[in-house]
Amino acid sequence: MSTSRDGYGHWQRIPTRWADNDVYGHVNNVVHYAFMDTVINTWLIAAGLDIQAGQEIGLCVESHCNYRASVSFPDALDAGLRVGHLGRSSVRYEVGFFLEGSDDVVAEGHFVHVFVDRTTRKPVEIPAGLRAAMEGLVVV
Repeated sequence: MSTSRDGYGHWQRIPTRWADNDVYGHVNNVVHYAFMDTVINTWLIAAGLDIQAGQEIGLCVESHCNYRASVSFPDALDAGLRVGHLGRSSVRYEVGFFLEGSDDVVAEGHFVHVFVDRTTRKPVEIPAGLRAAMEGLVVV
Protein backbone atom coordinates (compact mmCIF):
# COMPACT_ATOMS: atom_id res chain seq x y z
CA MET A 1 0.00 0.00 0.00
CA SER A 2 1.04 3.56 -0.50
CA THR A 3 1.20 6.09 2.29
CA SER A 4 1.58 8.88 -0.28
CA ARG A 5 -1.16 10.67 -2.17
CA ASP A 6 0.87 10.15 -5.35
CA GLY A 7 0.10 6.44 -5.25
CA TYR A 8 -3.60 6.78 -6.12
CA GLY A 9 -5.32 7.58 -9.41
CA HIS A 10 -8.88 8.39 -8.31
CA TRP A 11 -10.06 10.59 -5.45
CA GLN A 12 -13.34 11.01 -3.62
CA ARG A 13 -14.11 13.22 -0.64
CA ILE A 14 -16.05 11.55 2.17
CA PRO A 15 -17.55 13.64 4.96
CA THR A 16 -17.95 11.89 8.29
CA ARG A 17 -21.29 12.00 10.07
CA TRP A 18 -22.14 12.38 13.75
CA ALA A 19 -23.42 8.77 13.74
CA ASP A 20 -20.00 7.50 12.51
CA ASN A 21 -18.42 8.20 15.92
CA ASP A 22 -18.49 5.39 18.45
CA VAL A 23 -18.57 5.66 22.26
CA TYR A 24 -14.81 6.28 22.25
CA GLY A 25 -15.27 9.45 20.20
CA HIS A 26 -13.75 8.30 16.91
CA VAL A 27 -15.02 6.88 13.64
CA ASN A 28 -15.64 3.20 14.29
CA ASN A 29 -13.61 0.64 12.36
CA VAL A 30 -16.62 -0.82 10.56
CA VAL A 31 -17.36 2.63 9.09
CA HIS A 32 -14.01 2.56 7.27
CA TYR A 33 -15.17 -0.60 5.50
CA ALA A 34 -18.39 1.14 4.46
CA PHE A 35 -16.33 4.07 3.18
CA MET A 36 -14.16 1.71 1.11
CA ASP A 37 -17.25 0.01 -0.29
CA THR A 38 -18.73 3.40 -1.19
CA VAL A 39 -15.58 4.68 -2.93
CA ILE A 40 -15.16 1.48 -4.94
CA ASN A 41 -18.79 1.19 -5.99
CA THR A 42 -19.14 4.88 -6.82
CA TRP A 43 -16.14 4.49 -9.12
CA LEU A 44 -17.47 1.24 -10.64
CA ILE A 45 -20.84 2.79 -11.44
CA ALA A 46 -19.15 5.81 -13.07
CA ALA A 47 -16.93 3.38 -15.03
CA GLY A 48 -20.01 1.63 -16.44
CA LEU A 49 -21.00 -1.18 -14.07
CA ASP A 50 -24.78 -1.63 -14.20
CA ILE A 51 -25.59 -2.56 -10.60
CA GLN A 52 -29.31 -2.92 -11.29
CA ALA A 53 -29.48 -5.04 -14.45
CA GLY A 54 -25.95 -5.95 -15.58
CA GLN A 55 -25.20 -9.62 -16.11
CA GLU A 56 -21.86 -9.37 -14.28
CA ILE A 57 -21.58 -8.29 -10.66
CA GLY A 58 -18.61 -7.95 -8.32
CA LEU A 59 -18.76 -9.85 -5.02
CA CYS A 60 -16.41 -8.95 -2.18
CA VAL A 61 -14.43 -12.04 -1.18
CA GLU A 62 -11.79 -10.35 0.98
CA SER A 63 -11.35 -7.07 2.81
CA HIS A 64 -8.81 -5.63 5.19
CA CYS A 65 -8.00 -2.29 6.81
CA ASN A 66 -5.02 -0.93 8.77
CA TYR A 67 -5.67 2.07 11.00
CA ARG A 68 -2.87 4.59 11.50
CA ALA A 69 -4.61 7.55 13.17
CA SER A 70 -7.95 8.40 14.70
CA VAL A 71 -10.66 10.23 12.77
CA SER A 72 -13.68 11.93 14.34
CA PHE A 73 -16.76 13.81 13.19
CA PRO A 74 -16.71 16.45 11.67
CA ASP A 75 -13.50 15.42 9.84
CA ALA A 76 -13.69 14.90 6.10
CA LEU A 77 -11.57 12.26 4.40
CA ASP A 78 -9.96 12.20 0.99
CA ALA A 79 -10.14 8.61 -0.24
CA GLY A 80 -7.60 7.56 -2.86
CA LEU A 81 -8.39 4.52 -5.00
CA ARG A 82 -6.07 2.35 -7.07
CA VAL A 83 -5.91 -1.22 -8.41
CA GLY A 84 -3.20 -3.34 -6.83
CA HIS A 85 -3.91 -6.48 -8.87
CA LEU A 86 -6.05 -7.12 -11.93
CA GLY A 87 -6.80 -10.74 -12.79
CA ARG A 88 -9.12 -12.41 -15.28
CA SER A 89 -12.17 -12.37 -13.01
CA SER A 90 -10.86 -10.66 -9.88
CA VAL A 91 -9.51 -7.28 -8.88
CA ARG A 92 -7.86 -6.01 -5.72
CA TYR A 93 -8.78 -2.38 -5.01
CA GLU A 94 -6.58 -0.48 -2.59
CA VAL A 95 -7.89 2.55 -0.73
CA GLY A 96 -5.93 5.13 1.25
CA PHE A 97 -7.72 7.57 3.57
CA PHE A 98 -6.20 10.97 4.27
CA LEU A 99 -7.59 13.77 6.40
CA GLU A 100 -8.88 16.48 4.11
CA GLY A 101 -5.91 18.47 2.83
CA SER A 102 -3.33 16.37 4.71
CA ASP A 103 -0.59 14.17 3.30
CA ASP A 104 -0.73 11.78 6.26
CA VAL A 105 -2.56 8.50 5.70
CA VAL A 106 -4.99 7.70 8.53
CA ALA A 107 -6.12 4.30 7.23
CA GLU A 108 -5.43 2.05 4.29
CA GLY A 109 -7.20 -1.05 3.16
CA HIS A 110 -8.20 -3.30 0.32
CA PHE A 111 -11.20 -5.08 -1.15
CA VAL A 112 -11.03 -8.03 -3.53
CA HIS A 113 -13.95 -8.41 -5.91
CA VAL A 114 -14.58 -11.53 -7.96
CA PHE A 115 -16.83 -10.86 -10.92
CA VAL A 116 -19.57 -13.45 -11.31
CA ASP A 117 -22.65 -14.06 -13.41
CA ARG A 118 -25.59 -12.43 -11.61
CA THR A 119 -27.74 -15.58 -11.93
CA THR A 120 -25.35 -18.52 -11.62
CA ARG A 121 -22.79 -16.80 -9.33
CA LYS A 122 -20.04 -18.52 -11.36
CA PRO A 123 -16.87 -16.46 -12.01
CA VAL A 124 -16.75 -14.59 -15.32
CA GLU A 125 -14.20 -12.38 -17.02
CA ILE A 126 -14.27 -8.75 -16.01
CA PRO A 127 -16.22 -6.95 -18.78
CA ALA A 128 -13.90 -5.34 -21.35
CA GLY A 129 -15.03 -1.74 -20.76
CA LEU A 130 -14.67 -2.08 -17.01
CA ARG A 131 -11.29 -3.79 -17.38
CA ALA A 132 -10.04 -0.89 -19.52
CA ALA A 133 -11.11 1.58 -16.82
CA MET A 134 -9.45 -0.53 -14.12
CA GLU A 135 -6.22 -0.65 -16.11
CA GLY A 136 -6.09 3.14 -15.69
CA LEU A 137 -5.87 2.67 -11.91
CA VAL A 138 -3.31 -0.16 -11.86
CA VAL A 139 -0.31 0.47 -9.62
CA VAL A 140 2.92 0.47 -11.60
